[in-house]
Amino acid sequence: MADFDKLKDHIEITVTAEGLRIELIESSSGTFFESGSATLNGHGRELLTVLSQELSTLPNKVSIEGHTDAKPYSGKGDYGNWELSADRANAARRIMQESGLRPDQVSQVRGYADQQLRNPKDPLDTSNRRISLIVQYVVKSEDEPPVQSQPGTAPSSESKTETTAEHKPVGP
Repeated sequence: MADFDKLKDHIEITVTAEGLRIELIESSSGTFFESGSATLNGHGRELLTVLSQELSTLPNKVSIEGHTDAKPYSGKGDYGNWELSADRANAARRIMQESGLRPDQVSQVRGYADQQLRNPKDPLDTSNRRISLIVQYVVKSEDEPPVQSQPGTAPSSESKTETTAEHKPVGP
């Protein structure tokens, strides 16, 4: 990406219990979306296109989340932060599927409004406005046999190790 140096401070990647979380964090000037809108700007479109092309090569499912800050949305009366967060997540999904993400790869689209603040100490902080892409861990089916190591070799990191506990009777 041509402007990646300008955007890198607005992208955070962490490993969570769900999988790899990629957060695209807004700034006061609207880094990825038009201000107060679910319309992606050029940077947002370009970054999501690159990400979708890379993620499409993986077997992992992807969840897409939209988040807002706690400032009440000042647009239409029947449209608020819940709608904006869900619409932004869906806009990201559409761009990513148009750019290579397989239709069966998206498992969830979630809108959280201001219910999962990135900076709970400052609910109005612009960093609370973000899109999160969660590249979910691949869950192996129950039917797959565990990987066995060959005699005399160390078990691979993918092999399953079973432990058993010694059971002692309880009572008098």
